Amino acid sequence: MAPKNHMTPTGNLTHFDATGQAHMVDVAAKPATHRIAVASGCIEMLPATLALVRAGSARKGDVIGIARIAGIMAAKKTSELIPLCHPLALTRVAIDFEVPDAPTGETASVGCTATVETVGPTGVEMEALTAVQVALLTVYDMCKAVDRGMTITGVRVREKHGGKSGSFTNP
Repeated sequence: MAPKNHMTPTGNLTHFDATGQAHMVDVAAKPATHRIAVASGCIEMLPATLALVRAGSARKGDVIGIARIAGIMAAKKTSELIPLCHPLALTRVAIDFEVPDAPTGETASVGCTATVETVGPTGVEMEALTAVQVALLTVYDMCKAVDRGMTITGVRVREKHGGKSGSFTNP
Protein backbone atom coordinates (compact mmCIF):
# COMPACT_ATOMS: atom_id res chain seq x y z
CA MET A 1 0.00 0.00 0.00
CA ALA A 2 1.41 3.38 -1.00
CA PRO A 3 1.95 5.90 1.79
CA LYS A 4 -0.68 8.60 2.08
CA ASN A 5 0.24 12.20 1.38
CA HIS A 6 -0.22 14.01 4.70
CA MET A 7 1.14 17.38 3.58
CA THR A 8 -0.70 20.40 2.27
CA PRO A 9 -1.25 20.50 -1.52
CA THR A 10 1.81 22.74 -1.85
CA GLY A 11 3.96 20.31 0.14
CA ASN A 12 4.54 22.75 3.00
CA LEU A 13 4.10 21.97 6.67
CA THR A 14 1.82 24.71 7.99
CA HIS A 15 3.34 25.00 11.48
CA PHE A 16 6.69 26.32 10.18
CA ASP A 17 7.33 29.81 8.83
CA ALA A 18 9.49 30.69 5.82
CA THR A 19 12.65 30.47 7.95
CA GLY A 20 11.76 27.06 9.41
CA GLN A 21 10.72 28.34 12.83
CA ALA A 22 7.73 26.72 14.52
CA HIS A 23 4.70 29.00 14.86
CA MET A 24 1.00 28.89 15.55
CA VAL A 25 -0.91 29.12 12.26
CA ASP A 26 -2.69 32.46 11.85
CA VAL A 27 -6.40 31.69 11.41
CA ALA A 28 -7.67 35.26 11.86
CA ALA A 29 -8.71 35.67 8.21
CA LYS A 30 -10.37 32.25 7.95
CA PRO A 31 -14.16 32.20 8.10
CA ALA A 32 -15.92 30.44 10.97
CA THR A 33 -17.58 27.29 9.65
CA HIS A 34 -19.18 24.26 11.25
CA ARG A 35 -16.39 21.72 11.69
CA ILE A 36 -16.61 18.08 12.70
CA ALA A 37 -13.91 15.47 13.28
CA VAL A 38 -14.31 11.81 14.12
CA ALA A 39 -11.39 9.77 15.46
CA SER A 40 -11.23 6.19 16.65
CA GLY A 41 -8.94 3.59 18.15
CA CYS A 42 -9.05 0.50 20.33
CA ILE A 43 -7.39 -1.12 23.29
CA GLU A 44 -6.54 -4.81 23.14
CA MET A 45 -6.75 -6.80 26.36
CA LEU A 46 -7.16 -10.26 27.79
CA PRO A 47 -10.66 -11.76 27.60
CA ALA A 48 -10.81 -11.81 31.41
CA THR A 49 -10.15 -8.06 31.46
CA LEU A 50 -12.96 -7.48 28.99
CA ALA A 51 -15.26 -9.47 31.29
CA LEU A 52 -14.41 -7.13 34.19
CA VAL A 53 -15.04 -4.06 32.01
CA ARG A 54 -18.39 -5.44 30.83
CA ALA A 55 -19.49 -6.38 34.34
CA GLY A 56 -18.49 -3.00 35.77
CA SER A 57 -16.58 -4.87 38.47
CA ALA A 58 -13.09 -3.43 38.01
CA ARG A 59 -11.62 -2.36 41.35
CA LYS A 60 -11.68 1.30 40.36
CA GLY A 61 -15.34 1.29 39.24
CA ASP A 62 -17.23 1.93 35.99
CA VAL A 63 -14.38 1.80 33.47
CA ILE A 64 -16.36 2.93 30.43
CA GLY A 65 -18.22 5.73 32.22
CA ILE A 66 -15.04 7.19 33.66
CA ALA A 67 -13.16 6.81 30.36
CA ARG A 68 -15.98 8.67 28.57
CA ILE A 69 -15.67 11.63 30.95
CA ALA A 70 -11.87 11.57 30.62
CA GLY A 71 -12.16 11.73 26.82
CA ILE A 72 -14.53 14.69 26.97
CA MET A 73 -12.25 16.52 29.39
CA ALA A 74 -9.22 15.80 27.20
CA ALA A 75 -10.88 17.23 24.08
CA LYS A 76 -11.56 20.45 26.01
CA LYS A 77 -7.90 20.68 27.14
CA THR A 78 -6.17 19.79 23.85
CA SER A 79 -4.61 23.24 23.36
CA GLU A 80 -2.97 22.90 26.78
CA LEU A 81 -1.34 19.61 25.74
CA ILE A 82 -0.38 20.17 22.10
CA PRO A 83 1.80 23.28 21.87
CA LEU A 84 0.59 24.80 18.59
CA CYS A 85 -3.12 23.95 18.83
CA HIS A 86 -5.58 26.82 19.02
CA PRO A 87 -7.90 26.95 22.03
CA LEU A 88 -11.37 26.23 20.64
CA ALA A 89 -14.91 26.69 21.86
CA LEU A 90 -16.20 23.16 21.33
CA THR A 91 -19.91 22.82 20.69
CA ARG A 92 -20.08 19.02 21.07
CA VAL A 93 -17.92 16.13 22.25
CA ALA A 94 -19.33 12.61 22.10
CA ILE A 95 -17.35 9.56 23.18
CA ASP A 96 -18.74 6.17 22.19
CA PHE A 97 -17.39 2.75 23.07
CA GLU A 98 -17.81 -0.59 21.38
CA VAL A 99 -17.62 -3.27 24.05
CA PRO A 100 -18.17 -6.71 22.50
CA ASP A 101 -20.30 -9.32 24.25
CA ALA A 102 -17.54 -11.89 24.15
CA PRO A 103 -13.98 -12.02 22.81
CA THR A 104 -13.15 -13.95 19.69
CA GLY A 105 -9.83 -15.66 20.28
CA GLU A 106 -7.04 -15.11 22.76
CA THR A 107 -7.40 -11.33 22.89
CA ALA A 108 -10.31 -8.96 23.24
CA SER A 109 -10.64 -5.29 22.45
CA VAL A 110 -12.70 -2.24 23.30
CA GLY A 111 -13.19 0.34 20.56
CA CYS A 112 -13.53 4.07 21.15
CA THR A 113 -14.86 6.75 18.79
CA ALA A 114 -14.79 10.48 19.51
CA THR A 115 -16.89 12.99 17.58
CA VAL A 116 -15.97 16.62 18.17
CA GLU A 117 -17.65 19.72 16.73
CA THR A 118 -17.13 23.47 16.73
CA VAL A 119 -18.04 26.54 14.73
CA GLY A 120 -14.78 28.31 14.13
CA PRO A 121 -11.84 29.09 11.85
CA THR A 122 -9.89 25.85 12.42
CA GLY A 123 -10.63 22.14 12.62
CA VAL A 124 -11.08 19.79 15.56
CA GLU A 125 -9.03 16.77 14.45
CA MET A 126 -6.53 17.17 17.28
CA GLU A 127 -9.32 17.37 19.84
CA ALA A 128 -10.90 14.16 18.52
CA LEU A 129 -7.55 12.33 18.50
CA THR A 130 -6.71 13.54 22.00
CA ALA A 131 -10.13 12.46 23.29
CA VAL A 132 -9.68 8.92 21.94
CA GLN A 133 -6.15 8.56 23.30
CA VAL A 134 -7.04 9.79 26.79
CA ALA A 135 -10.23 7.70 26.93
CA LEU A 136 -8.24 4.58 26.03
CA LEU A 137 -5.43 5.50 28.43
CA THR A 138 -8.07 5.75 31.15
CA VAL A 139 -9.24 2.22 30.35
CA TYR A 140 -5.60 1.12 30.65
CA ASP A 141 -5.16 2.94 33.96
CA MET A 142 -8.29 1.44 35.45
CA CYS A 143 -7.48 -2.12 34.36
CA LYS A 144 -3.67 -2.27 34.62
CA ALA A 145 -3.83 -4.06 37.97
CA VAL A 146 -5.14 -7.15 36.18
CA ASP A 147 -3.67 -6.72 32.66
CA ARG A 148 -0.43 -4.79 32.11
CA GLY A 149 -0.13 -6.11 28.54
CA MET A 150 -2.97 -4.03 27.09
CA THR A 151 -2.13 -2.27 23.81
CA ILE A 152 -3.68 0.86 22.32
CA THR A 153 -3.88 0.54 18.54
CA GLY A 154 -5.28 2.03 15.38
CA VAL A 155 -5.82 5.60 16.58
CA ARG A 156 -6.62 7.76 13.58
CA VAL A 157 -8.85 10.47 12.17
CA ARG A 158 -11.78 8.71 10.49
CA GLU A 159 -13.56 11.78 9.14
CA LYS A 160 -13.36 15.54 9.09
CA HIS A 161 -15.82 18.00 7.63
CA GLY A 162 -15.84 21.77 7.22
CA GLY A 163 -13.36 24.43 6.36
CA LYS A 164 -11.57 25.25 3.11
CA SER A 165 -10.24 21.72 2.59
CA GLY A 166 -13.74 20.21 2.81
CA SER A 167 -14.35 16.62 3.80
CA PHE A 168 -11.91 13.77 4.39
CA THR A 169 -12.65 10.14 5.15
CA ASN A 170 -10.25 7.45 6.31
CA PRO A 171 -12.29 4.26 6.90
